[in-house]
Amino acid sequence: MNFDLSWILLGLPLAFVLGWLASRLDLRQLRIENHQAPKAYFKGLNFLLNEQQDQAIDAFIEAVQNDPDTSELHFALGNLFRRRGEYERAVRVHEHLLSRGDLNLTDHQRAQHALALDYLKAGLLDRAEAALLKLEGTPFEAQARLALLANYERSRDWPQAAQVAQKLAAANQGSFNARLAHYLCEQAAACLANQQTEPALSLLQEAIITAPDAARPRIAIAHLLHSQGKHEAAYAALVQALESSPAATPLIAANLAEFAVKSGHAVAALDLLKTNYEQSPSLDVLDAIVALEATLKHPSSTARDWYVRHLEHEPSLVAASKWIAGEKLEHEQFHPQVQRALDHAVKPLMRYRCAACGFEAKQHFWQCPGCQAWDSYPARRVEEL
Repeated sequence: MNFDLSWILLGLPLAFVLGWLASRLDLRQLRIENHQAPKAYFKGLNFLLNEQQDQAIDAFIEAVQNDPDTSELHFALGNLFRRRGEYERAVRVHEHLLSRGDLNLTDHQRAQHALALDYLKAGLLDRAEAALLKLEGTPFEAQARLALLANYERSRDWPQAAQVAQKLAAANQGSFNARLAHYLCEQAAACLANQQTEPALSLLQEAIITAPDAARPRIAIAHLLHSQGKHEAAYAALVQALESSPAATPLIAANLAEFAVKSGHAVAALDLLKTNYEQSPSLDVLDAIVALEATLKHPSSTARDWYVRHLEHEPSLVAASKWIAGEKLEHEQFHPQVQRALDHAVKPLMRYRCAACGFEAKQHFWQCPGCQAWDSYPARRVEEL
């Protein structure tokens, strides 16, 4: 069989031309695709940087429509929805990602974590818990456990919170002893609300073993003993609290003075509070000293002189107001008006302030009602900070 070489010579240029045309078409299509998606994507980033979230969302939706397989665009869009409080739309985006069969393991775990955050922000605690538990054994495990801890605290599920805290401690994520002690105190408070004193006492004693330096369990035990008429034991518990947690003395001082009088230890308590005051002056300790001296029949003027001594070292409006309250003024007829104005002025100064978020309250909290942080309230009043 004879081959005509002329056909081969004609076919080679034709094949070359066809291959060139095919490559040009592929390149053109690739350029179109690369031009459409990144343009919308970078437009969205530009809007985001300029804090124009509505326009950024529109741009990201356009980018997702042009390239529905790009997971990064979905993550960006879902995060934007969550930041805007559109949790339902954020959930839909992340659920769509999780339903994709072509998603790699890393992105699947990332989408699971993002979905859990959506549920947390939306306040769907049960769904958040289920989503977070699926992250055990993943790179998001530590973050998931911290979120679970916050979740259980919000729902006041203290036994579950304790389990998660212990896992975090075992994974070298920090010390959680103080927080575990608080959980036990919370459970003890629930027992006391149901008149279950023995289980409450047992929980508080366990809290002391868990966090020996924590003031809360010893203070709670003192109040429990006092309610049972065991004033001697209650006073001893507060003395131990003062020794183990000197920084909490302002929180202990008033009850220490009260329990000391009822148990016959007023003189010893007065010496103890004076020593503490000399080391670390405090308004609450000052009030307890004045109250004890008055109880011990010291002259009232001498007792109140403590406020003047305090003013020599601290420019305290609170101390000045309390001193003036017991003084005779030259224009005594105006004393009630002056005292009323001073009492009004010192009210904000007598509050406690959270060191984490600045939330102020009339009473001291072990857990901030605003930011949920533990032990964020100093034992001192706002004027002393």
